[in-house]
Order: sequence, then structure tokens, then C-alpha cells
Amino acid sequence: MSIDQEMPDTEVKIESELENESVHDEQSHTEVGDHEYTIDELKQELEEAKEKSHENWDKAVRTMAEMENLKRRTQKDLEDARKYSLTSFAKELLPVYDSVVLGLQAATGDNEEVKKFREGCDLTIKQFEALFAKFNIVAIDPMGQPFNAEQHQAMLMQVIEDAEPNTVVNVFQKGYLLNGRLLRPAMVVVAKAAEKTSEDNA
Repeated sequence: MSIDQEMPDTEVKIESELENESVHDEQSHTEVGDHEYTIDELKQELEEAKEKSHENWDKAVRTMAEMENLKRRTQKDLEDARKYSLTSFAKELLPVYDSVVLGLQAATGDNEEVKKFREGCDLTIKQFEALFAKFNIVAIDPMGQPFNAEQHQAMLMQVIEDAEPNTVVNVFQKGYLLNGRLLRPAMVVVAKAAEKTSEDNA
């Protein structure tokens, strides 16, 4: 048999093999694509999808809550920074004000120099008070009030007749608040109850 006679048979064999492979691939794809899900499989996939959806929703809610909390904290920090930015300056300013007040109290006499000094002190004190009012710096003068540990500093406890125990009976130095926050406590003397003697116990 010649070579020319063998070639057609070989070509036919190769073409047949290719066709068989193509048919096999098409059948495989068709089988995968045409897979019919059972009710149980569909239910399982639905439950998995629901769980994933709940997880994503919870994450979204938590993220929104965290962002809202961060926003509030940032706003509070900015507000506090605005309100209390003068804290250090105000604390340094108070001793100067105290000195002017003490100087005015110590200036006695009727000569012209003393009068001019007193007038200058009065004017300076008024400027201080206007400045305090502008920036909401409020004095704490608790004379006759119950002792408040949050705003008062007890320098001394004394037995005072006709004074209610735990009442402020003298103020050494006024305290101050800046926008409601304690800037300096008032230094005070507090009345205490008289100690009972052995005669009283008898």
C-alpha cells in the first residue's frame, strides 16, 4: 500500500478522536450547568446567605455607632479646648488680682497720694472684674455656707459659738470657677462642734 493511500485513513482517525473529545467536554459542561439543587441544598444556601447578611449588617451598625461616638468625643474635645484654653493664663492672673485687692485694702490715709493710689486700684479691679465676666470666671465666696470639699479647701477647723458645725466662718482667699470648672478652691476656716467634756458625759 502506498503512502498516499494510508493518509486519508489517518486523518479520519484523528478527526474522529477530536470529535469524541469535543462531545465529552460538551457533556461534562452540560452536566455541571444542568445540576439541579435539592430543597435542602437551597435552604442551606439561603441560611448561609442570611447569616452573612446579618454579619455584614452588624458590622455596619457597629461601625456607624463607633463613628458617631468618635464624632461626639471630637466635638466635646473641641468644646473643652475652646472653654478651658485660658485655664493656665487665668491661674497666673488670679495672684495679680489678689495683690491689687490687698494693696487697696492696705492703702489707708487721706493724703492725695493715697487717694490717687486707691483710685488706680479701684480702676484696675473693675477692669479685672470686667475681664472675668467676659470669660465666665466666677468667684467662690462661701462665707456662711456649708463646707463643700469640691470647691473649698479647709485651712483650719475651729469651735465657733453660734456657728453651725461644718459651716464656713472665714474666707482667707476666694476661689474661682472657669466655665463651671474649678480653677482655684476657696481657702476657708470651718466651724466644728465642741468636744464633749467628762462633765457633759456625766
